[in-house]
Amino acid sequence: MATAVNDVPVLPDEKHASKGSFADEKGPYTAEKVNLDDVDEIGEVFADGPRLIDLGEDGHERPIETDSDYATRLISIDDDPTTRWFTFRMCFLGLGLACFASVLGQIFYFRPQTITVSQLFIQILGFLLGRTLEYLIPGPSEYALVRTADNWFWRFMNHGRFNMKEHVAMTIMSSTASSSALAISIFASQELYYFVETNVAVGVFTIISSQLIGYGMAGIMRVFLVYPTFAVYPQIMPTVQLFEALHRGEGMMSQSKRKKFFWYIFIGIFVWEWFPEYIAPTLTGISIFCLADRQSAWVSRIFGGAAGNEGLGAFSICLDWVYVGSGGGSIGSLFTPLSTQLSLYGGVAVCMIAFCACYAMNTWNTQNFPFLTQLLFYENGTEYQQLQILNDDFTLNTDKLAQQGLPWYAASQLLFQISRTIYIGAALSHFLVWHSNDVWKLIRGGRAGIDDPHFKKMRAYKEMSNWWYLAMFGLCFVVAIGTTYGAKSQLPAWATIIALAFAWLFAPVIGTLYATVGYAPSIENLIEMLGGALVPGKPVANMYFTLYGYAPVTQSNALLADLKIGQYTKLPPRATFLVQCVGAIVGGLLNFVIMKVIIASHFDILRDVQGSNIWSGQQVQSFNSLAISWGALGKPLYATGTRYGFVPYMLLVGLLFPIPFWLLHKRYPRVGFNHVFTPVLTAELGFLSVGINSSTFMSFLLAIFSQYYLRKYRATWFRKYNFLMSAALDGGTSVMIFVYTFAVGGGSGKVTPFPNWALNPVGNPDYCKRLST
Repeated sequence: MATAVNDVPVLPDEKHASKGSFADEKGPYTAEKVNLDDVDEIGEVFADGPRLIDLGEDGHERPIETDSDYATRLISIDDDPTTRWFTFRMCFLGLGLACFASVLGQIFYFRPQTITVSQLFIQILGFLLGRTLEYLIPGPSEYALVRTADNWFWRFMNHGRFNMKEHVAMTIMSSTASSSALAISIFASQELYYFVETNVAVGVFTIISSQLIGYGMAGIMRVFLVYPTFAVYPQIMPTVQLFEALHRGEGMMSQSKRKKFFWYIFIGIFVWEWFPEYIAPTLTGISIFCLADRQSAWVSRIFGGAAGNEGLGAFSICLDWVYVGSGGGSIGSLFTPLSTQLSLYGGVAVCMIAFCACYAMNTWNTQNFPFLTQLLFYENGTEYQQLQILNDDFTLNTDKLAQQGLPWYAASQLLFQISRTIYIGAALSHFLVWHSNDVWKLIRGGRAGIDDPHFKKMRAYKEMSNWWYLAMFGLCFVVAIGTTYGAKSQLPAWATIIALAFAWLFAPVIGTLYATVGYAPSIENLIEMLGGALVPGKPVANMYFTLYGYAPVTQSNALLADLKIGQYTKLPPRATFLVQCVGAIVGGLLNFVIMKVIIASHFDILRDVQGSNIWSGQQVQSFNSLAISWGALGKPLYATGTRYGFVPYMLLVGLLFPIPFWLLHKRYPRVGFNHVFTPVLTAELGFLSVGINSSTFMSFLLAIFSQYYLRKYRATWFRKYNFLMSAALDGGTSVMIFVYTFAVGGGSGKVTPFPNWALNPVGNPDYCKRLST
């Protein structure tokens, strides 16, 4: 018989004891789980005090460790199937915010600053607007300013309180539209560098097919990447807990405290971020070593990192949440499991040693080039002129290549390429040895063998048939073949099929990592390398090969994560699918329109290497350079026997890398070899090859504090506030970046720099010696 703590019904504690770890790689069915037959008795998770389900044998609240803990202790399983999601407010705000986010995201794409539109920003803005419409729109609701008759029309307009399902649906729709579609990079490259005007019909259908084809793949995989408890998606916990705090249990003391906690942190970080981002950039990376020796190049390389491509940032103190936190991304110190982060920082440690060793020993003539750089060079250190080796149609000219010679990479960039190649093999092996058996059981058993409490609650709603997903994939596949020929991409149909086959291969592999450990490194380099080998000498063809080999994997991950948000918040599956598709289509079409307008207005500025302080084609330039590097030079650069011919063979090294850890875990199961995530470790052997690196040390310390100390020794506080704090910090930072961009950062057409002073010096913000101009 269930008992209760603080008027919350719970199950006897022994039914909820779990012996496995959330990160335990022995598989989702080897640990004892919650008795899910009685899961309806668990009730609301946010009681004022701990329930028996939360307590260990010593009477103290036990840490959040297992996947069942995530499912039943962090998130409420309560649901009211009669709650409306399809309302005027959802449609109006969802479409409105989708248009806003799409336009803003596309504008950001052509800015000198690399900025994205955060889902948490949209989530918070949507909540404020939803509560406003709840008051302003007439309806039978007691909250409406003007009360009306209670009929179907007015209930659709304003039926009552702005609820969580409305909020979730509109957030998914608008966040889906917020990022620039990968196809836009192709069209922009063709118009800016190949002087090929993109046909509107070809452009529109290319965007739609490339955005939705990954959704068709994801739908087939939801039986093992959404429904089960082990598919936790730790990166969405802050978002889900924010939904919970804003909408569930109004009037409950604990929820009131959580809501106040969120807004206090949100406002505090919004105010604070003006200092490291604008007033005092030195706070982005305080380096004691650089302050002690401002003239040493090696000190700058090792300990500098507050400026782009400056150094490795060893032991820097970073007080800027833009870099320390997740920045709205999938890796965050406060929510990514500790074993994942330790694997990541283990790779970072090796990365630091390898970069310094290669530079000190002048491996691959690396002292001729900058320490950190993504560019290609001649052997003498001057920048490689990639266009000098191409014909007028931008295919490779072998005679010109023989005159120019093959380009050189800096050692840091080459090690990045090596690490991402090893990662691909490690990801495949890791999936096979740790997860394939459990995934096969789920595929063979179907939904009947899934005992997740949230999935059981979702049985109240109609599910999407797999045939809908397969039909979407098939239709998008036909459109993709047609548009690649319509765009004169030089990519044959057989190559498009191979690209999609690789997407099908990697989607479950990367998706499993993303769902369990919260990390999904990019496979873009591998797809570009493969495209260069299959269709050599054709950069534009390489772009389209990347579009259909890489974009479907990222799109499927996005849909799977949103489907899991829907499962956690009890949004009907058909609703999640619908708003995802609408958001992707609306966002893609507006991306195309805004791209056309910006290119027509700023053509010369976007082609310029430096650009202006308002507009820049840096992302298009980078995408086009990679297409030339891989599409035109991929085969000669990486052919067996050439200077970099060993790089593709690193794939075989990666295939072998997880095996020793798996065998050691079988032999010594208590040591913890199952917590070494080899794909994460190998992927980050080149982690520091680009960007601002001053945050790594602080992120590591924060991960230890949150995911070890708070989780283990402050379990109650961790359960109630840790993920909510992450949401507040990321959300407040996102809003600040948005305001900053248009207020003083050039988003409105004028940059207003802050005057130089001690914490805003000329040169590197951390006072390290400047090694490049």
